[in-house]
Amino acid sequence: MNLSYHYYYFQSAIPERICDDIVKYGNQMKSEKAGIDHNNTGTELNLKRRNSNIVWTSDQWIYREIQPYIQRANKRAGWNFLWDYSEPCQITTYEKGQYYDWHCDSWPKPYEKNKDVNVGFQGKIRKLSVTVSLSDPNDYEGGELEFDLRNKSPSEKNFIKCKEILPKGSLVVFPSFVWHRVNPIKKGVRKSLVIWSLGNPYL
Repeated sequence: MNLSYHYYYFQSAIPERICDDIVKYGNQMKSEKAGIDHNNTGTELNLKRRNSNIVWTSDQWIYREIQPYIQRANKRAGWNFLWDYSEPCQITTYEKGQYYDWHCDSWPKPYEKNKDVNVGFQGKIRKLSVTVSLSDPNDYEGGELEFDLRNKSPSEKNFIKCKEILPKGSLVVFPSFVWHRVNPIKKGVRKSLVIWSLGNPYL
């Protein structure tokens, strides 16, 4: 799929007090090591590819803050993907040396339709991903979100750092099939919020 926009950002869109509330909320819950799901077949721990700590939440007040920006980006970027459900929010903490290597958020097949899968997921795929910066950029070094614009020229490396979301409260929305990574943290702590929006498979 050719894209005019590989990502669409909103700088300093979420008020700092909301960012602080999300961080405070996440700090009250028990964190776990982030895993990797291979092709939607089950999550496993793989510290060679991903090293971070996460907590999950489905509190509606967070969706109310973020989803309007997902809708706006989807329209303004010209993607116009049909989506109707969001997975639980992931609050992620990256400390010194932690990172997430190259990956895309989408899988080759939809979520299965069975009793063990949330009914809102069933038969759907990840279409839009969003990352919200919850930390002040002075609180850490490294940890840049980087995109691989590989479908622009497959024979060349097309890596680009998403510097636009460095300010606290900034967010970026991108198609879930776009490859990206979080570079290792050199100093301090970086916190972010991630949400995936789902819809029926592309026709």
